[in-house]
Amino acid sequence: MTERTVRLDIMSDPICPWCYIGKTHLDKALAEIPDHPFRIEWHPFQLNPDMPPEGMDRRAYLEGKFGGKDGAVRAYAPVVQHAEDAGLNIDFEGMKRTPNTIDAHRLIHWAGIENLQGKAVDALFDAYFVQASDIGDHEVLADIADAVGMDASVVLRLLASDADSDDIRARDVHSREMGINSVPTFIVAQQHAVPGAQPPELWKQVIAELREQAQA
Repeated sequence: MTERTVRLDIMSDPICPWCYIGKTHLDKALAEIPDHPFRIEWHPFQLNPDMPPEGMDRRAYLEGKFGGKDGAVRAYAPVVQHAEDAGLNIDFEGMKRTPNTIDAHRLIHWAGIENLQGKAVDALFDAYFVQASDIGDHEVLADIADAVGMDASVVLRLLASDADSDDIRARDVHSREMGINSVPTFIVAQQHAVPGAQPPELWKQVIAELREQAQA
């Protein structure tokens, strides 16, 4: 660590492909600078806060959102290209449902209490984009919890309750009231917003500037 730890808050949704790409870019930069100053915290932002609790058919969701099949294909073309450029193998064909992500965000919150947030976010991205799993399903979320070192039985009991649901929704609303309307959004040192899936070079530049400021 450098002399000063810098908070990096990330607003994200685990079904957002740009969030997956953005984290991949950030991770690449941080791997090259292992003594980076960031202390990372993940925060909830639902792309679809009005999604039915059971989720919906993904094709119907995309065609409804983007005005038909052609619109969905056009909208996702840059996602596919950027994912490939980032070295990610996303199983778009295998993804059958778009889930409501409130429970996935609750899992991320609970993982944070155990200092396992980064692992949980990674596992959720992998489950949804690579394994094409339904991360709205409680059994899937419990398996993810177990894989990252959490107590799956405790997580299942919590998921069966309304624990922290209101808090997650309130934090989501708070982000929107701050002016955040898309994800990923990164906030550096609680001051500077960096929107979008930025390339690793930008993050290396940000770290260099933070170090210059710290030395000054």
